[in-house]
Amino acid sequence: MVSLDGKSPENISRNKLLVVAGLGWLFDAMDVGILSFVIAALHEDWGLNSQQMGWIGSMNSIGMAVGAFVFGIYADRVGRKKVFIITLLLFSLASGLSALTTTLAAFMILRFFVGMGLGGELPVASTLVSESVPAKERGRVVVLLESFWAAGWLIAAIISYFIIPSFGWRVALLLTALPALYALYLRINLPDSPQFSAKKNVLQSVSRNIKDVWSAKYRKPTIMLWTVWFTVVFSYYGMFLWLPSVMVLKGFTLIQSFQYVLIMTLAQLPGYFSAAWLIERAGRKFVLVTYLFGTAASALAFGNAETLAMLIVSGAFLSFFNLGAWGALYAYSPEQYPTVIRGTGTGMAASFGRVGGILGPLLVGFMLAGGYGVNWIFGIFCVSIIIGALAVAFLGTETKQMELE
Repeated sequence: MVSLDGKSPENISRNKLLVVAGLGWLFDAMDVGILSFVIAALHEDWGLNSQQMGWIGSMNSIGMAVGAFVFGIYADRVGRKKVFIITLLLFSLASGLSALTTTLAAFMILRFFVGMGLGGELPVASTLVSESVPAKERGRVVVLLESFWAAGWLIAAIISYFIIPSFGWRVALLLTALPALYALYLRINLPDSPQFSAKKNVLQSVSRNIKDVWSAKYRKPTIMLWTVWFTVVFSYYGMFLWLPSVMVLKGFTLIQSFQYVLIMTLAQLPGYFSAAWLIERAGRKFVLVTYLFGTAASALAFGNAETLAMLIVSGAFLSFFNLGAWGALYAYSPEQYPTVIRGTGTGMAASFGRVGGILGPLLVGFMLAGGYGVNWIFGIFCVSIIIGALAVAFLGTETKQMELE
């Protein structure tokens, strides 16, 4: 492992790396979080039906699937740093431009490019951090990296609560374009992964990398990762992109729904921090399986909640367990592969997961249009998450404090 204690441009402290990469995650979460509120606002502003609302979230996920696959492979060819910057610029600029659209078609086209940047950035950033810190603290640092997502969602909820009702959804989206300036700063200050730099003279072809991911040696972890990524992304984007809209459907006003979702979002941070504390003590598998089962139980409770108190409490637990599980998943995924195919393997798993992100929001839209209740919808997400937890429990191996190949 290359030390990260120096102060030259080629070296960076662990905490500075965490902040530099983490702010990219924060901006990503701001965009996804604001989109969930914008969908609810567009329902009123443009008179969208439930299927159209579902397609907005799904178009975002189609872009994420393409981005995770393309940029994950690209990261194994040109390095983690270049891809991190390109993807950050792509989603920032496309998100800002989407604020200027006047038609649903133009909005969804730009959401595809936003999704490409977002889907490519997340697995590449976690790979970069995984390869840049010692094994004894790698899991904790990657989960802490993921905690910036909760901060971004919290900022998105605050912006949406105070900005959208008074100034409109366009102003909220324009605020998400600011990370483009930050990406230029990253170009100068962020070093590439020391492991990639050491291995870049032994790069393989793209086809060889893809073949190796499904070779006999890595087939079992690949099946496990693809299963858990699909089920987690399917349920996350189905539930959380619809959360403000579900609150409106339950009879609350738009402003009330924003307020209650903001309260639920606060639980994401302790979810991450508890997972970060446990992951180097109890291990990746324990944290991932436990938090996924907690997510499943919370989803079932939220779908069947009949009082405001039960909605907020179950929604808070849903945020707590689901985002803690996300942190563990991002720590666990890069540890399944050696350096030469790590970006490809992680990116392909994330890309397959985004197929679930396409289907989740669409499922909610079509089931609501078909007259199904929220309890049925969240029951499906509960079963999905349980399948992902069982895949990790029976197919996964523990990678706690294991040195990366």
